[in-house]
Amino acid sequence: MMSAGASARAARPPAGGAEGIERLEIGIPGFDVIAGGGLPAGRSTLIAGTAGSGKTLFGVQFLVAGIELYGQGGVLVSFDEPAREIARNVRSLGWDLGAYERAGRLAMVDVALVAGEEMLEAGQFDFGGLLARLERQIERVGATRVVFDSLTGIFPQFTDRNVVRRELHRVTSRLRELGVTTLMTAERAEEYGPVARYGVEEFVTDNVVILRNPLNHERRRRTLEILKFRGAAHHKGEYPFSIDERGGITVIPLAETGLKMRALTDRTSIGKPDVDQMCGGGIFRDSIVLVSGATGTGKTMMATEFLAAGLRAGERGLLYSFEESRPQILRNAASWGVDFGDAEREGMLRIDSRYPERTGLEDLLVEMRHQINDFRPVRLAIDSLSVLDRVSSGASFREFVIGLTSLIKEFELVAMCTNTTGVGGGTQSPGLTQVSTITDTIILLRYVEIASSVRRCLTILKMRGSAHDKTIREYTIGGHGMELGGPIAATSGILAGTPGARSQVRR
Repeated sequence: MMSAGASARAARPPAGGAEGIERLEIGIPGFDVIAGGGLPAGRSTLIAGTAGSGKTLFGVQFLVAGIELYGQGGVLVSFDEPAREIARNVRSLGWDLGAYERAGRLAMVDVALVAGEEMLEAGQFDFGGLLARLERQIERVGATRVVFDSLTGIFPQFTDRNVVRRELHRVTSRLRELGVTTLMTAERAEEYGPVARYGVEEFVTDNVVILRNPLNHERRRRTLEILKFRGAAHHKGEYPFSIDERGGITVIPLAETGLKMRALTDRTSIGKPDVDQMCGGGIFRDSIVLVSGATGTGKTMMATEFLAAGLRAGERGLLYSFEESRPQILRNAASWGVDFGDAEREGMLRIDSRYPERTGLEDLLVEMRHQINDFRPVRLAIDSLSVLDRVSSGASFREFVIGLTSLIKEFELVAMCTNTTGVGGGTQSPGLTQVSTITDTIILLRYVEIASSVRRCLTILKMRGSAHDKTIREYTIGGHGMELGGPIAATSGILAGTPGARSQVRR
C-alpha cells in the first residue's frame, strides 16, 4: 500500500497549472520539473521516439519508480518484444522485474505471445478480452501505473487502423475510469517528422512526449519534448537527457534551473596569498572561478595550487582533466611541490582523467552529479572547458555550462575552471564568451612582450560581489608554482595584445 506521504507527493496540482488537474510525480529525475509537477494523473500519455531513443526504458523506469519511490503497483503490457526479454534487458540497471512480480507489485501481460495467430485481422483480436485481463491484473497488484509497449506492434497486424484507434480509445477510457495513469510507447520514422509511424497513435492518448536521438556533430544527443498535455500546463522546448547504468534516464532541466541558491559570504584561499590579496582577501566559498589564458601561461598550475590549498585545509578535492593523463598530472604537481599521490591514497583527492570524446556532455554532467554526490568534495577543478567546447556544438556546450553551474551551486562547491585562448592577448575563445557571464571571478593570464622579452602577466578581470585589485601584475613560474611580481606600469594595450613601446616594470 502507498503511504500517506507518498500519496500526497504522487498526485497534486502543479504550481501555476490548470485547476482540477492532479499530477502524478513519475519519479524519473528531472522529468517532473519540466512537466510542471508530473504527468496528469489518471490519463494516458504517448511516448513516441525513433529506434534507440529510450521509449521502452522510459516506460519500465516509470513502473519501477512507482514501485520503489511511491509504493504504487504497476502493469507492463507487451505487444512487441516479449516481457521476459524486456526484464532481462533492464537487469543491468539493477531493476529486477521478476522480483517485483513475485512480490505481487508488478504484473507482466505478454499479449504478443498469447494473441498468436489471432492478430491477423482487426476483427479477430479481442480488445475486450485484453481489457478484462488488464482489469484483473490491476486489481491483483493494486496498480496505479500501466505501460503498453508498444503500439507499433499492433498496427501492422490490422487492415483497418480506425478499428484499432476506436478500440484503443475504449481501453484508455476504461483505464481512466479505473484511475490508473497509462503510458503507451510508439515508434516514429523521423526525429522531426510525424509524431508516430501510423499517424493515429497521438489521437488515442491525452498527452504526447517525444524522445529524440539525432546525430549531432558525429555524436548522438538525446532530447525530450513534452508536445502536449491536454488541459494542463507544462514547460516548452527540448531538454537533454542521459541514460546511464546507475540511474536509467535522467532529464536535465537546464532552462528551468532556478536562481535560488543562497550566497555565501565567507572566503577561502585560491592557492596563493598574493592572488588572494588581489581578490580582496580570497574568493567566496561558493565561487566559480574562470582562469583564462594561452597555453603555457599556468592555468593547470593554478588549478593544482587551488586544490592543494583545499587539501591543506582538510577539504576534499575533485579534478576533471580533459587534456592530461593522471600520471602527467601527478608529475606536474610534484614539480610544483604538491603531492597529489598521497592525497589520493588518503581519500582526500579524486582525479578523473578522460578524453572528452569518450562521452556526450549530457552523460558527463550526469556522471559528475553521481561522483560529486558520492565523494562529497569541497573543491572542484575542471581543466579545461575549452576542450569540451571544441568537441561539441555551441548549444550543447552552453547547456552543459548552465547545468554545471547549477550543480556547483546546489552542492555549494568552490570551483575553478580553466579556458584556453590564443597566444595573442586580443584573441578570445568562444568558450570564454559562453562561460564568463555565469562565473563569479575571472582571472586572465597573458603573455606580453616587453623590451624584446616575453613575460607573463595576471589581472583580475571580474569578481562578483567584492572589490578587487585591478592592476596588471607580472608573474613567474618556478619550483614553488606561481610567484607574483609587481604591477606592469607605463604601458597600455596589454589585454588587447598591443602593449605600448615604452614599457617598464615596477618592482
